[in-house]
Amino acid sequence: MFTPTSQERAKTYSDVIKHVNDSNFSLDAFTVASGSGILKVGTVMGQATLGSATSAVKASGANTGNATMSAVTVLDGAVGGVYTVRMLTATTFRVEKPNGDVIGDGATGVSFADDIGFTMTAGGTPMVAGDGFDVTVAAGTQKWKPHDPAAVDGSQVAAGVLGEAVDATRTDVVALGVKWGAIVVLEELTFKSGISAPDKAAAITALAARMILARAT
Repeated sequence: MFTPTSQERAKTYSDVIKHVNDSNFSLDAFTVASGSGILKVGTVMGQATLGSATSAVKASGANTGNATMSAVTVLDGAVGGVYTVRMLTATTFRVEKPNGDVIGDGATGVSFADDIGFTMTAGGTPMVAGDGFDVTVAAGTQKWKPHDPAAVDGSQVAAGVLGEAVDATRTDVVALGVKWGAIVVLEELTFKSGISAPDKAAAITALAARMILARAT
């Protein structure tokens, strides 16, 4: 628990959160990640649902060719699980999400960037159709952080509102938060400093998708 300044003491849970649909489902204990700093009541939060990505030769067996894959980066829109990268020809491949949906096609020597980012480099032995790699995007810590549009761990998506002030500068802190079904006061929400108008609008839309409605007084 963080002891707020005298100026912040005037802002309370009820100043920010005007209604919750069902306290058993709307409210939750947010584990706020260490390093998040001093946060005010009403801070818009995101959840670290994604970890890093690792690649390996397809689980079903060794490749005929010896192409290699660069380090994989997790991009906006990624989900946890195993992405499949399968060759269509010696130089082209298809990428599918963990649920089997096709993301798109790519080619060796050309950067692929959709959900995950990587470059496949052809080796001395050509790849054949069906060769490929499995890319595992790990689950994140599930801890909460201030919403940051530039993040790639899941906290780039606004998913909740902090219900109490905390100091998570040096350690994780458990705090009350709203994650679903509520009405909050738009003017009392705290966004990342310098957030652009489009990113702020996107955050408000993301909260609305969780039935957290930000209304002006």
